[in-house]
Amino acid sequence: MGVAKKTRKFATVKRIIGQRDARLKKNAGKADEMNPQNTKTGPAKDQVVREIPQMPSGLFFQHNQALKPPYSVLVDTNFLSHTIQRKLPLLESMMDCLYAKCIPIITSCVMAELEKLGPKYRMALRIARDERWEHIKCDHKGTYADDCIVDRVMQHRVYIVATNDKDLIRRIRKIPGVPIMNVARGKYVIERLPGAPET
Repeated sequence: MGVAKKTRKFATVKRIIGQRDARLKKNAGKADEMNPQNTKTGPAKDQVVREIPQMPSGLFFQHNQALKPPYSVLVDTNFLSHTIQRKLPLLESMMDCLYAKCIPIITSCVMAELEKLGPKYRMALRIARDERWEHIKCDHKGTYADDCIVDRVMQHRVYIVATNDKDLIRRIRKIPGVPIMNVARGKYVIERLPGAPET
């Protein structure tokens, strides 16, 4: 088979960019003036800017490697009241559940909630005021304990949250790497703690 002959094309001219082309520097400003909607000066006022929060470095998928004994347990108001109803010792039951040393932490919001609930919850308030627990002052406005606990857990994922509140449990389940402890069947039950004993 022979090689095809290349015939020379006559009157061929290289393509040249036109004088009005927007790719030329002198025409770059004119194109923006003609189409104001194509300007790339910044995000428009009606456009929503979305930020993805950075994941903590202690998380390995859903496994939180920052959780190590002694465990810091944030205690909620109704967790204390359920503990009293079931006549459970707070610290001993936590240690039986986790098989490790625990530090119950009570925020000032939880204390304020217990004080607001009045004489019906005086026993829970007496337990909360115990010197053995760690007490943390809150620096935010208001005394709504659920928001306080969720904000604290979002900032530092080194806590186990002890609560029986369904709404708070639903909110904390959306945060990866935060175990939840609650009172059930006369003992404490932990969920989402890797390596925890099955109940």
